[in-house]
Amino acid sequence: MSSQTDTNKIGFWCLASIAAVPLIMTLGNSMLIPVLPILEKRVGISSFQSSLIITSYSIASILLIPIAGYLSDRFGRKMILLPSLVLAFIGGLVSGFASWKMENPFMVIIIGRIIQGIGSSGAFPIILPLVGDLFKDDDKASSVLGIVETSNTFGKVLSPILGAALAISLWFLPFFAISFLSLVTFFMILFCIKLPKKTEEPPTLKEFLKDTKKIFKKDGSWLYSIFLTGAFVMLILFAIQFYLSSILESKYDIHQIKKGFVLAVPLFFLCVASFITGKKIKDNIKLMKILILASIIISAIAISFTTHFDNIYILIGVLSIFGAGLGTILPSLDAIITENIDKKQRGTITSFYSSARFFGVAAGPPLMSYFMKHNQSYLFYSFGAISLILFFIVLKFIKSDEKEAT
Repeated sequence: MSSQTDTNKIGFWCLASIAAVPLIMTLGNSMLIPVLPILEKRVGISSFQSSLIITSYSIASILLIPIAGYLSDRFGRKMILLPSLVLAFIGGLVSGFASWKMENPFMVIIIGRIIQGIGSSGAFPIILPLVGDLFKDDDKASSVLGIVETSNTFGKVLSPILGAALAISLWFLPFFAISFLSLVTFFMILFCIKLPKKTEEPPTLKEFLKDTKKIFKKDGSWLYSIFLTGAFVMLILFAIQFYLSSILESKYDIHQIKKGFVLAVPLFFLCVASFITGKKIKDNIKLMKILILASIIISAIAISFTTHFDNIYILIGVLSIFGAGLGTILPSLDAIITENIDKKQRGTITSFYSSARFFGVAAGPPLMSYFMKHNQSYLFYSFGAISLILFFIVLKFIKSDEKEAT
């Protein structure tokens, strides 16, 4: 497949395989959120301990994503992606069988989640540079990145419904579902994605470290701004999901499938906003920056007033506005960082970005769990204040001119 025809020849199943990875990795984490209150009762653990089931997955990813990014630049995307999906498959089986067969399964569940997190570190983060490898045209790449982020957010929409539905029959079934879906995705990637042959020798470790240092010295200000924004977006997203999952049962007496559908509403708006943004931004950095800034303000206002609403319909409406804001930010960040980094270093730099996002995922649930026992309003106000600080960071450091950004 030549570089001139890559964009035109890549078909439906290749796109479906690319989109399947973020979908499955998102389900691997988010599908468990509606199950956590059930898990607390069945396993006999606290709310904080249940939040660690999400956090352990993410911490393993944080530590290993940069290594996976370098290895994908050095040995190829599929060489890292396929074994990573196998680990995600194994991790789900470990957690599932522990929940099914053991009397005190908590620690083994955590071990299984860590294995899944290791698998995740070499899966979703590799997709961003893989898109850059496959699609030479920036407009097409931005559009596909929008599909990737939409798939990611669609996983968040689907996960509470699917997780709640599976847990009705067997509360630990979501663990096995993650394994099954990882296996399906493994074969999709294996057979449906054909990468163009490398025309250049990959950098040695010494060259890699030197080039990476050079990139951060030259472009560090806007890269760190994107890392910080991505981490904060995922932190508040997972904190809110954890919060909403808890209060729907304790405060509003909403359970099982009904709870899953309610949790999915704000995420649906996030998904739609992500899809539309990916279609519209193309390679227009100025537009991306405007959308990020506007969405930060909208999200800050929505999140600051979340705890002021007791009416469930108003609450979900406000959180839907918040979700749409986040859905606009994420594909814009993806496109800026993917399009403005040289292909040889793309896997490594995007892996740092993915690691930052997973840091937010890891911190969100335990942070919310702690403040829910004290005064959660302080946390929501803090989210609003940090959003405003982030607004000025983005305004100053992410340039509107593509030449300045690179």
